[in-house]
Amino acid sequence: GAIDNQTFYGMLSAKRGGHTFQVGYQTLSGDHGMVRIFGNVTPLANELPTFDFASTDERSWQARYDYDFAALGIPGLVSTVRYVKGDNVDTGLGYEGEDWERDLDLGYTVQSGPLKNVSVRVRNAVARSNYRPSIDENRLIISYNLALF
Repeated sequence: GAIDNQTFYGMLSAKRGGHTFQVGYQTLSGDHGMVRIFGNVTPLANELPTFDFASTDERSWQARYDYDFAALGIPGLVSTVRYVKGDNVDTGLGYEGEDWERDLDLGYTVQSGPLKNVSVRVRNAVARSNYRPSIDENRLIISYNLALF
């Protein structure tokens, strides 16, 4: 069948030293939420690890703060605090859906030695909604970037 979805989003950022501040707005309209192929992550600005803020007719706002501790002489250490609030969701249940998520991240990337480029990130996520389950979770994320070419 036909898919009816129009999406607009934008992010603005300001950086000074190790500080980066970002604000974002995202809105979806049409008869469907954001379409996914095989459940993949979308390019949407307000998609977070727990809630995607991409439901039918949803509007969402984001405030985000990142700090790169290299500015204090600790290269590889980074932190992120972000908050997204969504509303106007067409739940199909006769009421407007609302949701929010707050994430706290602290990460470190090894700078040298045999574990160079290995990253470890700890994330605490709290997500609340009136139309889907609430979530409280802690994640440990380990990644390695390998240059192929």
